[in-house]
Amino acid sequence: MHNQTVVDLRIDADWIVPVEPAGKVLERHSLIVGDSKIQDILPSHEADTRYLFRERIRLPGHALMPGLINLHGHAAMTLLRGFADDLPLMTWLKERIWPAESRWLSPEFALDGSRLACLEMLKGGVTCFNDMYFFPDATIEAALEARMRVASGIIVIDFASAWAADPDGYLQKGMEIRDTYRGQPLVSFCLAPHAPYSCANKTLEKVQTFAAQLDLPIHMHIHETDDEIRQSLDTFKVRPLERLRLLELLGPQFIGVHAVHLLDEEIVLLAEQGCHVAHCPSSNLKLGSGVAPTTKLLEAGVNIGIGTDGAASNNHLDIWEEMRLAALLAKGLSGRANTVPAHAALAMATLNGAKALGLDGQIGSLTPGKQADIVAVDLSGAATQPCYDPISQLVYSAGREQIRHVWVAGERVVKDGRCITLDETAIIRRAHQWREKIAAGQVETKIVQD
Repeated sequence: MHNQTVVDLRIDADWIVPVEPAGKVLERHSLIVGDSKIQDILPSHEADTRYLFRERIRLPGHALMPGLINLHGHAAMTLLRGFADDLPLMTWLKERIWPAESRWLSPEFALDGSRLACLEMLKGGVTCFNDMYFFPDATIEAALEARMRVASGIIVIDFASAWAADPDGYLQKGMEIRDTYRGQPLVSFCLAPHAPYSCANKTLEKVQTFAAQLDLPIHMHIHETDDEIRQSLDTFKVRPLERLRLLELLGPQFIGVHAVHLLDEEIVLLAEQGCHVAHCPSSNLKLGSGVAPTTKLLEAGVNIGIGTDGAASNNHLDIWEEMRLAALLAKGLSGRANTVPAHAALAMATLNGAKALGLDGQIGSLTPGKQADIVAVDLSGAATQPCYDPISQLVYSAGREQIRHVWVAGERVVKDGRCITLDETAIIRRAHQWREKIAAGQVETKIVQD
């Protein structure tokens, strides 16, 4: 007994789903946490003799899995949830979203919207999110308050906003924020040029230079609509992906968001360049943009992670639903029930997102040595019984309402379904205040127009 190692936490669960190796399920095992990392995963009876623990949590009927990774979103836009529904993308942007942002965008808007997003995501088992929006420092502050991971996008766009006046201003401010938060273990960075249609060649050349010099991922909307592709052909005489290839933006650092409208040769190009895709099925369906060819992408060897997009076009930040929908859409489009099986869908929502962000050495699977980002899902209820295969239950039957506990870097942030790092009442009160302000502003605008 004197050889026992003292650790911070032991979690006992009926099942542990580590995600790698693919399809593996460990029954009646314990997960050991120390110094923010997973120290060990072993049969519970062995843990009795090998470890002393400061805290022990027994979770019968539960499955442990890695924290979910939201590979694409705009956290602050949660305050515009339901504001511009049932419109195609460019109408949605030009007639509703961009005018609203020009009036209301501020550090306060970004902070309150990001707090609401972090609250929703944490309670839904998301422990890391990749963000693209203005005032990224406000989103980082919200994430740090919540104690969750954020891959913060250094947004770049050719038009002025309340955040910056021009592409050079966006890049300068983004780099200053990167310098400020570089020591934060929960914060990483991406370069985030908005889209090919909103960034000139000169802007994208600067992005490519920064990405190469600083070894940062590039996170960008791409091939979301047919209209985007037609615009590119009219203006540049090439499709957007070919333009990015010529500008040398494609490569293992590139995360293409949406990638709905792809030719077969473009799928080959993404695979050859080692690019990643952030698949956002609900947003693509809701905006009428289409469905990404995920089966073809996966068969070509392209790494696909899952994103929600913003709550203004989804209208929720529920990776569970996106994961299930990704699997079902792939089956329906391909006509093959065995495409994107449950374990592959779960990997898309966890490990694949970590790979895209260059963080798979730290997060994305329950592996000793990685950070202890863990979700406990209660599979004991009627909706998830009987349980023949916990991975299938997680993907096809369970939802965020079954999440009972969440840990990030070994710290519990959700306990018994309640977020314990954020003030839910205050965050919802602020959301109500923003709704009243924005709705009143819409009435004022209509009166002026009339």
